[in-house]
Amino acid sequence: MIVPRTPSDPAAVAAHYDRLDAFYRELWGEHVHHGLWTTGRETPEAAAEALAARVVEAVGEAREVVDVGCGYGATSRRIAEATGAAVTALTLSEAQAAYARRQPVARGSVRVLVQDWLQNDLPKASADAVVAVESTTHMPERERVFREMARVLRPGGRLVLCVWATSEQPRAWEIRHLLEPICREGRLAGMGSLQENRAWLASAGLAAETDEDWSREVARTWTVVARRVVARLATDRATRQFVRDASEADRVFALTVARLRLAFATGAMRYGFLVARKP
Repeated sequence: MIVPRTPSDPAAVAAHYDRLDAFYRELWGEHVHHGLWTTGRETPEAAAEALAARVVEAVGEAREVVDVGCGYGATSRRIAEATGAAVTALTLSEAQAAYARRQPVARGSVRVLVQDWLQNDLPKASADAVVAVESTTHMPERERVFREMARVLRPGGRLVLCVWATSEQPRAWEIRHLLEPICREGRLAGMGSLQENRAWLASAGLAAETDEDWSREVARTWTVVARRVVARLATDRATRQFVRDASEADRVFALTVARLRLAFATGAMRYGFLVARKP
């Protein structure tokens, strides 16, 4: 697993998302995750909805769902409204939680908690499905993260994962100039390969059902984001001031976007969609 030279902790992750709250919502909207381009003709918004739809489909007929790292709660709301499920959604960010709690839910329910997944107090075997969309890389002790997911699942329950991952054997320059800086600048605890993620699932006692590499289908996300960052820098004075301010640790995100675009282009980064069941 690639880990940052400067370790991240839950407080740093929370501060990152709180500080960049408006920036993230303008760049991504409610879905703070990649888009899924299956035809290549989708709008960015439709691509983001398409990825969320695949997650909802994998959740199936679950009645009690846990969304680990829910962001602004868009996927949680989609699950609740599509299935009628009661969704418990966890985030570290007070800003994200405040936004998510203001959004109406037409069917089912969404309960938003500001809570560290590794400090959660959810009952054992209480969920039919656990969902984690691009959130596990923010968490240390990855084997423990997956064990907690297995603990919360009922027998027969599903874990649905969208994961940022590295290639199986990244080159030295990719680690030095792309993967390690992406972890450090993005407040990630570390990135494992898809094979490592499969091993963590197995070590938690979960049986794989779906294992898909979506790297090609999601890579366009970073071209879209890069264009939006450039447009915002060109038109918004406050953004330019933020990026120029050396006291703003999170201003480096503008550079991280370029690294992510290149990491997908070289194959240094991969994107996995994994579904596993608790026996």
